[in-house]
Amino acid sequence: MTSDLKPLLKATDLHVEFPGRRGGSPARAVDGVNLEVSPGEIVALVGESGCGKTTLARTLLGLQRPTAGVVAYRGAPLSYSGKALKAYRREAQLVLQDPSGSLNPRHTVYDAVAEGLRIHGEATDERERVADALSRAGLRPPERFFLRYPHELSGGQRQRVVIAGALVLDPTVIVADEPVASLDASVRGEILSLLLRLRDELGLAALVVTHDLGLAWNIADRVAVMYLGRIVETGPVEQILTAPSHPYTQALLSVLPEGGEPVVLTGEPPDPTRIPGGCRFHVRCQVLAGGLADEAGVATQCRTQDLEVLAGGTGSRAACHVAQAEAQRASSRA
Repeated sequence: MTSDLKPLLKATDLHVEFPGRRGGSPARAVDGVNLEVSPGEIVALVGESGCGKTTLARTLLGLQRPTAGVVAYRGAPLSYSGKALKAYRREAQLVLQDPSGSLNPRHTVYDAVAEGLRIHGEATDERERVADALSRAGLRPPERFFLRYPHELSGGQRQRVVIAGALVLDPTVIVADEPVASLDASVRGEILSLLLRLRDELGLAALVVTHDLGLAWNIADRVAVMYLGRIVETGPVEQILTAPSHPYTQALLSVLPEGGEPVVLTGEPPDPTRIPGGCRFHVRCQVLAGGLADEAGVATQCRTQDLEVLAGGTGSRAACHVAQAEAQRASSRA
């Protein structure tokens, strides 16, 4: 359900750098990103560990200040004053990967969910709002969970408590960082169904950070594939996952059931302090290694020419010399 409304959350030319070790080159964790999330839309941010997706998510939430670029909410750039950030974090909530680490083992479920209300000075009708949040998160009857502690709950129930803690403030957007990675396969579907139901019933927007393209297929309206600090392909989920243009996306998809012959990428992602010249994926690219870039006449560009940062919006785009050459040929034939 992709919305045609103006973006609720938007990143424009976003960069985040961290100091290098012993005075070395800085690590470019986010190296030029344009990304939009519209009301009622679920966007999946996909990539390997270390690609920068969690840093991007934290920056979108105001937890990390960008080195350059702008994060805007409802069209207004984020202000990093304490009061403004507190107000923004009421609207934009984080759901973390590990519910056991997110919940204080000494706090009851009631206190864990009520914490946000107390921080923001909204303790009026606290009991009613906590009960409503737990109920919306699928813990019913909610009163039965009030006095329980995290260790008394299953993994799926703990994740529902974390989601209830986000819902209690009636946010407009949720950033979920690997929301089902630590759960059993039997519980993952329940949590994904819950997120979809919350989107449909409450109009929530969500950015779901994951390494799992299968999860994206089940939940997202759009997908943004991230590699070494940049989004290298983006577009509607059906198009990206059935006809991916970027070799990296193709490799990620190949490991899924019915994904075809698995693509084994050589080596590890490069160090973000030493991003290679040319296409940042070329040192691992199966298309370049297999000679297809030579056939397309762009092998030299792959090795030496950087690609432009992909624009935001809802259209399909890929930062790949081969894909762009093929698209140009197809356009000329048409």
